Amino acid sequence: MNNRIFKKSIIVLLVVLLGGFGGIVADRYIFPYLSSSKLFSKYDFFKKFTEDVTVINKTEQIFVKEETSLSKISSQVSASVVNVLSIQQVSNKKMATIEPINGTGIIVTSDGLIMTYVSAIIPEFSEYKVLTSDGNYYDAQLLGTDTFSNLAFLKINASNLPVMPVGNSDDSKPGEKIIIIGNNMGYYANRYASGLLSNFNPVFNLSGKAISFSDKLEGVFQADVPFMKDYIGGPVIDYTGQVIGIVGSIEKNGNVEYFQIPSNKMKEVIERAISKDFTSNPSLGAYYLPLTKSQALINQLKTDRGALVYSSSGQQGLAVIAGSPAQKSGLMINDIIKSINGREIDLKNSLPDILYQYKKGDEVELTIVRNQQEIKIKVNL
Repeated sequence: MNNRIFKKSIIVLLVVLLGGFGGIVADRYIFPYLSSSKLFSKYDFFKKFTEDVTVINKTEQIFVKEETSLSKISSQVSASVVNVLSIQQVSNKKMATIEPINGTGIIVTSDGLIMTYVSAIIPEFSEYKVLTSDGNYYDAQLLGTDTFSNLAFLKINASNLPVMPVGNSDDSKPGEKIIIIGNNMGYYANRYASGLLSNFNPVFNLSGKAISFSDKLEGVFQADVPFMKDYIGGPVIDYTGQVIGIVGSIEKNGNVEYFQIPSNKMKEVIERAISKDFTSNPSLGAYYLPLTKSQALINQLKTDRGALVYSSSGQQGLAVIAGSPAQKSGLMINDIIKSINGREIDLKNSLPDILYQYKKGDEVELTIVRNQQEIKIKVNL
């Protein structure tokens, strides 16, 4: 009798346990699943199973305003941007005072070395002021202008200034987004613009002429940024917050063209400016065409590398400047300069860039092709 009651109790207990477990499974999984289907979701009985469901995995979309991101990137550089004021010193007090010129500059050393592009200031003006991001005004001295790059350098007496972070321009590729900063108004206020790094133009020369000049920087960035004239002398920034160039301008054939000097070329000039070395730039004194595949085809040349000594008029005196190191060495029009001291000239290593590694008075050996014959000549720069 007792065994029979015990067995029935066990059976009842198992039924209760299995039923409870089944109810939990049905409540947590089966009914919510059925309630989400089109067939059962219309019945009120199933709707209640979705009312208190806790979502464990939730995916959120986060939208970041690009303007905010640009501001954060620019803030790493913006404090190093300054306003440079060029003021003409008038000796005759009866003369009307000419309105000052405001331009953009960048702090390159913490003790007050300022870099800008020459067209952002007026070199003929004899007095300069620099306004920094902390609201202070400083008297500035124009140390000099680098004839190779047209970069101008001023000095103020200050310390612990915020210095621009300089990046590797060789890592910058066409199509990347960039930011530029200008500060050329009558008061300190940074202005910002963003755009695309359109391309690297290896044959763009700062000679201001249709052909290249051996003593001027060659190879610049060109960017798709509006109102570039408002940013001359200002930094070009990539999306890591590094300065990859400086904005410049030059007049060619009556038109103003804007460009950006890459930071790796800029660094070499800064090194000379720090040592106040503005008079030892080398000079060759030759006009030329940087050879490309197109130039080689047009001129029926066997090589597409090097620098073709050239004048559109075909005159020797217009291709090689009289009295220049090039003329004294015997360099001739239509010569192709292949290398300098064994370093080959091509679109990545231009004639001016290689020459800038030397100083005035250095002797170099040019390997040239003349009348399809390769010869070597010595040049005292």
